[in-house]
Amino acid sequence: MNDKNGETVIDLLDLLGAFIKKIWLVLLLTAIGAVAALGYTLIFVKPLYKASALMYVNNSNVNNSNANYISTTEIQAAKSLVDTYAVILESPYVINEVTKLSGVDYSYEKMAKMVEAKAVNNTEIFSVTVTSTSPEEAEKLANLYAQVLPDKITSIVNGSDVKVVDYAKLPTKRSSPSYSRNTLVGALLGFVISAAIIVIGYLSDDIIHSEEYITTTYPDIPLLTVVPDLYNSSNSGYGYYKKTTRKPASALNSSRVRPNAGNGGENNG
Repeated sequence: MNDKNGETVIDLLDLLGAFIKKIWLVLLLTAIGAVAALGYTLIFVKPLYKASALMYVNNSNVNNSNANYISTTEIQAAKSLVDTYAVILESPYVINEVTKLSGVDYSYEKMAKMVEAKAVNNTEIFSVTVTSTSPEEAEKLANLYAQVLPDKITSIVNGSDVKVVDYAKLPTKRSSPSYSRNTLVGALLGFVISAAIIVIGYLSDDIIHSEEYITTTYPDIPLLTVVPDLYNSSNSGYGYYKKTTRKPASALNSSRVRPNAGNGGENNG
């Protein structure tokens, strides 16, 4: 709505009323967005599975007279090697060997995107995680990395020792996508679209719907007259004007009195 200075003024109560009148549109587009997002996820998005193997990093170059005691220096040195081992893991030297042993027909680039190595809770233990559309393939590749990686790292980094803590297990649940999250995102998108439609319609509406708007926006201009809406009025009439219902032509013809043709009841004229 525009005021007398030509500036756009938004009445929050009127805008709320517009939302209430169009609540059916909000519910409809929200439901359509949720169903569309869920349907797209179910049909076009392939589920992914993750399998992880745990490995322990040991730095044997750190001398320690007490074999039963692990010093802070040794732990920090082992943690610093995790990033180095992650780089070695993602190198063609390791990935090509795993690809050869697994028998999969994947390029180096694809295999590199499927595997990830990172420290577990900032400790000297790191995980090797493989993501695949097949849970069996994810388990197989993760365990092959756990098999190949210790020898590869030992041959590259002097004085290092990598041991397998736990081999990967067959994943029973998908890691992605989240059906509930995608459905919620679709519903939110539908709600935003419906809200945008209502707001744009409200701002572009230049029709005066009530005399209160004129008297409030232009208080210095007197209101001379108001044209009543007789058709939509709930009352039977306005002033001297009354609503009348015309009888159909068939009713008028049936109500006419036919002339008496005589005693015999026949009309010979």
